Amino acid sequence: MRAQRSFILAALLLLAFYLLPSHGETVDVKYRGPVDLKTFACNDISRSSFITRVCYDRAKQYMIIRLNTTYYHYCELPPATFSAFLDAPSMGSFYNQHIKGTGRDGPFDCRTHPVPEY
Repeated sequence: MRAQRSFILAALLLLAFYLLPSHGETVDVKYRGPVDLKTFACNDISRSSFITRVCYDRAKQYMIIRLNTTYYHYCELPPATFSAFLDAPSMGSFYNQHIKGTGRDGPFDCRTHPVPEY
């Protein structure tokens, strides 16, 4: 009986571990610092030579992108632009032409757009 109780307790603890909300992964974003990705949808990218991962928080229109090994962020990026980026024949070309921009003139530069709180 005691062994059965121990087994049931262990099973319940294991189940609780998988069902309880967890803290997401935290990444260090250049020019911002640590961001918890628990509210983001992330995609690992294998079809680009320098874009290796993109994470997007649709509610806050906020994208975090890993270029090689460094994470960067973009603010007020509309869902339609993010979808077009994911669907682009060349994600690198789309990123350079429509997202990155140049300096403070970038269309989604977080230095000129509000940075969401997390």
